[in-house]
Amino acid sequence: MHPYSHAELYAETHEVTNQVPDLKGVNLYRADLPLQEWLHRFGGSWADPDLAAFGQLTGDPLMHAGFLANENKPVFKSHDRFGNRVDIVEFHPAYHQLMSAGIAQGITSAPWTDPRPGAHVARAASMYLHNQIESGTCCPMTMTYACIPTLRLQLDLAEVWLPKILSRQYDPRNLPIEQKTGATIGMAMTEKQGGTDLRSNSTRAYPVSIGGPGQAYELVGHKWFCSAPMCDAFLTLAQTEKGLSCFLLPRHRPDGSRNQFYIQRLKNKLGNWANASSEVEYRGALAWMVGEEGRGIPTIIEMVSLTRFDCMIGSSSLMRQGLTQATHHCANRSVGGRLLAEQPLMQNVLADLALESEAALALTMRMGKAIDASHDEHEKKFARLVTAIGKYWICKRAPGMINEAQECLGGAGYVEESIMPRLYREAPVNSIWEGSGNVQCLDVLRALSKEPGVLEVLFSELGDGHGDAHLARHIEQIKTDFRDTDDIQYRARQLTEDVAVALQAKLLIEAGNQVVSDAFITSRLAGHGRAYGTLPRGTDVAALVARASSTSYISGPT
Repeated sequence: MHPYSHAELYAETHEVTNQVPDLKGVNLYRADLPLQEWLHRFGGSWADPDLAAFGQLTGDPLMHAGFLANENKPVFKSHDRFGNRVDIVEFHPAYHQLMSAGIAQGITSAPWTDPRPGAHVARAASMYLHNQIESGTCCPMTMTYACIPTLRLQLDLAEVWLPKILSRQYDPRNLPIEQKTGATIGMAMTEKQGGTDLRSNSTRAYPVSIGGPGQAYELVGHKWFCSAPMCDAFLTLAQTEKGLSCFLLPRHRPDGSRNQFYIQRLKNKLGNWANASSEVEYRGALAWMVGEEGRGIPTIIEMVSLTRFDCMIGSSSLMRQGLTQATHHCANRSVGGRLLAEQPLMQNVLADLALESEAALALTMRMGKAIDASHDEHEKKFARLVTAIGKYWICKRAPGMINEAQECLGGAGYVEESIMPRLYREAPVNSIWEGSGNVQCLDVLRALSKEPGVLEVLFSELGDGHGDAHLARHIEQIKTDFRDTDDIQYRARQLTEDVAVALQAKLLIEAGNQVVSDAFITSRLAGHGRAYGTLPRGTDVAALVARASSTSYISGPT
């Protein structure tokens, strides 16, 4: 016998079995029944065909592009090969592919160019799909979308910039605005010494000739966080003689030369790898004042509100993609001779994750409706309050929920070949960006104490519990807690959480799916377990899991 015959015979030690098929080819919109229902509920039905097409695109090929964009991080080039300072950030082609697709979808522009009823709801659905495949590109798209109300305060600047900002063409070329087919806008607000305390900013603005709104200034200072530094212009804050003011700072001067805008370094972040976040200096950078001098924060406040809304969308969408991965894995992976999805304890976990995901989506889409109807005083006050509530609660819930979804995959969910580690790294950023949890909760108190009618709008929205005894008692307790103003700042997180869960429960009841609303209320308001997978007896977990995983739109065995 040949001495190597056994080695040749057993070169293949095993047959690969019980592996989950790739989730390639999923239509992220058609596979998401809750998204379709909440879109329709809040006025976005007309966008269904467009979202179905985008859902197919995000499932494949854009899902693959998301992996490539994160595996190939942006690279900062301070100088060219001749020694000239250039301050360029280079991106992988996949990043540009993702940006092009998102801008073409209207994520940066659609509600402003076609402001029909449900426009912000439909746009939220597009962002919800895009963010599931790659969150880094969502940062510049969010800022570009959110800058419109601020720029409209300065009509002379808006006339030049808005046609390019509202274009559905992505143009990454580093050129003056006049030569571009489309433009993106970034933000540079925070500084080392202050962080979210913007009033402590030290950057100074000096008028080139006369000062005031729409006039040119030279800015000198630094910014600790400048997101997406290859944008065409940045909304930024600087001090003038009258106080903190808002400015539009382009990358190029009117004569076509580069502005005195210098990137110091890119941030080495926990996640959000495809997006370049940077530290920058202004060394006499030319910028134009937007809005009233000394009123910089009120000028940008609506932009901040819209970016916080996108934090809600972003965290909700990360939770949804984590849920999609978990349900798909469990529907195709056997343990002990049975599919994981058929095992009672795993059904409890998956159903609980599905409840968390849908509750986050419901509150997010309700916020979209409020933005669409901002001309209505009730909706305007609702948005003022719930932007902070939703941003706090949904962004806080995302990391733990995604970790639980990751656990459903076992060790496979901890390996970088899966999207799960990326989702987990991404999850904390939305709770930090645009004001951390304490900032949001204190803003809730500020809105309730300083803006007449906001508290009344909240309790009008909550109603009397819609016939549910648990919710009715919870609402009455919230009223009692708000009447007690002793140490209210100390209790601000608990108050915000209680309101958030009440709003989610109310929305789920109104939607009419009793399986969903009963399970949410009994698990969140009736004193059941603290970890996911502790739903009470009698919960129709099979129905909840089936609702969350429309397998007919997912490739592979069902």
